[in-house]
Amino acid sequence: MQRRLAAIVHADLAGFTRMMEGAETRTFRHLKSAQTDVWRPAIVAGGGRLVGTAGDAMLAEFGSAVGAVSAGIDIQERMARFNDGLDENQRMLFRIGIHLGEVIVDEEDQNIFGDGVNLAARIQAMAEPGGIAVSRAVRDVTELRIDYTFVDAGEHKLKNVSRPVHIYHVRSAEPAQQAGATVCLSSKTTTRILPQITLRFEGANSTGQKYSFDVALDKLMALPHGMVIGRSADQCELVIPHATVSRRHARLALKGDALQIEDLGSTNGTAVNGTLVVASAPVSLQTGSRLKVGDVELSIRQL
Repeated sequence: MQRRLAAIVHADLAGFTRMMEGAETRTFRHLKSAQTDVWRPAIVAGGGRLVGTAGDAMLAEFGSAVGAVSAGIDIQERMARFNDGLDENQRMLFRIGIHLGEVIVDEEDQNIFGDGVNLAARIQAMAEPGGIAVSRAVRDVTELRIDYTFVDAGEHKLKNVSRPVHIYHVRSAEPAQQAGATVCLSSKTTTRILPQITLRFEGANSTGQKYSFDVALDKLMALPHGMVIGRSADQCELVIPHATVSRRHARLALKGDALQIEDLGSTNGTAVNGTLVVASAPVSLQTGSRLKVGDVELSIRQL
């Protein structure tokens, strides 16, 4: 049994189940093209090796954290160009997680195992669709290209991991404007008075079970990357404990004086006023909007 230090890259396709249900053959074809035309050349160029694929998941190993992060950025940039040729509902948005740790190597087939691999998978679940999340161990030894930066996402309690893990997102140093129209919360809303507002989200699922939570906009303004809505209390600020809600389902954020919702590649989707929200394409909310998260439909009102 061989052990070695490695930078582990774990990736997963956001919304894969929903894409397969809608167009199984087409999704499979696009996934194989992405593996062949994007992932393999980017991994080789970064000095790594593709350990294996399983469904929509991919695992790669690098001898250098710098090489792993560079390959991750290369992959996401190549995937953006790959997606340009696809319709919006067909675009493939991978979450990438990177960790630096010790791995156990199976000498027969060169597969890798161990806590380092498990942590990379958990960190991947914290990444945004089309984004990259890394552990502190990776951030501490990696210098990014000048056009990218690490954004501190704080410590998180990850599933089946006993200790908190500090997460950083890799983002463009000058992020592009978010997609989607901007609609103010009301005609009288201004940035100056936003901190005085609390919004209540309340409603029920299809069987009548009730759910609600409140969002104070002063707290939302203090979180530049917003609040995550989902089933997992360990990974989300706003929790909806329902089976149709993904662990990390959607993100609520404030852009200027506009409230926006972004689907995070959920299994059962997010909708605003009956219109499905495409993953990583935020749309605006306002008081009176109907927000559907999985099977739970919520109305929004100002307290």
